[in-house]
Amino acid sequence: MMEIVASVNVACGMHAGDPTVMHRVVVKAKERGVSIGAHPGFSDLVGFGRRRIDMAAADLEYLIAYQIGALSAVAAYAGLKVTHVKPHGALHAMAAANPDYAMAIGRAIRAVDRDAIYLVTAGSEMEAAAQRLDLPLAREAFVDRVYDDDGALQSRAVAGAVITDAKVAAERCVRLVETGEIVSAGGKRIPLRFDSLCVHGDEPTAVAVAGACRSALEAAGIAVVALPDMLS
Repeated sequence: MMEIVASVNVACGMHAGDPTVMHRVVVKAKERGVSIGAHPGFSDLVGFGRRRIDMAAADLEYLIAYQIGALSAVAAYAGLKVTHVKPHGALHAMAAANPDYAMAIGRAIRAVDRDAIYLVTAGSEMEAAAQRLDLPLAREAFVDRVYDDDGALQSRAVAGAVITDAKVAAERCVRLVETGEIVSAGGKRIPLRFDSLCVHGDEPTAVAVAGACRSALEAAGIAVVALPDMLS
């Protein structure tokens, strides 16, 4: 995967990962010239961070700061800097709709490294929080997930919500970049604002999907660059 992507999100020990795994990923990222981002989630190893957890905003803020700080410390061993922060799983879904969660994440980013990019979904509470806190932000679209007609990601509980066919994902990816639109589950054309394209690394087909997407983008004359370079 490191040979395909330009930026990577690194789990910080709460829903997955540990210091040794984080260091291994950081070293590989440095070798490949890949930018690294913190991927904080709920403290939920058993559920891989995909179970919703209600928390006080202050507690969530410290949990996120803790994880960003952990990856920043490990990255220092390789001489790298954390360039962005993207919430994981259920936390991402909840923060997109909950302004208290979105602001808590933003405050944590600001406290640890206000130059880090807050990676958000366009039109979400996370985007509003980043703007309110005057943080660098980037908007993300998903090439391996189906969107509902309202522009939200289809629930993983729905069969086919995750796109595992590399050819289908690649075609969607190029069409999204060229038109700025995604076709929803109901066939609706939905405009999306985005700076970054996501492929979930935990799917068995992730490498095939990411590789097909990158090859298709490059064949269409579209460059794939690291997230900080997109915003520079």
